[in-house]
Amino acid sequence: MDKLSLQAKARELAHKASESKSGRAAETLFGGHEKRMRQTVVALREGREMAEHESPGEATLLVINGRLRLVAGETTWSGREWDYLVIPDAPHSVEAETDTTFVLTVAMKDR
Repeated sequence: MDKLSLQAKARELAHKASESKSGRAAETLFGGHEKRMRQTVVALREGREMAEHESPGEATLLVINGRLRLVAGETTWSGREWDYLVIPDAPHSVEAETDTTFVLTVAMKDR
């Protein structure tokens, strides 16, 4: 069994994002190309975003800290610390309202 502190990982990635030109940092905690489920911690600086994209499968987002917006077309959902959002199966983007970290969980579609 592996164990880690999401708060410590969030702090680490927030620091990396603050030093990054892109204002973002991410690390996959579980999964990858050989697994169906993938969990990634993402840090975005205030005002940065994950540009609109399609979801590769069913997905959720758990905000560790900060505030963000999940945008799909004309619909927007707000998320703040410990909010859990189900990502729609539609093109969407994630925008950081403040410095934000979150866990992105994706169940990859069969290939």
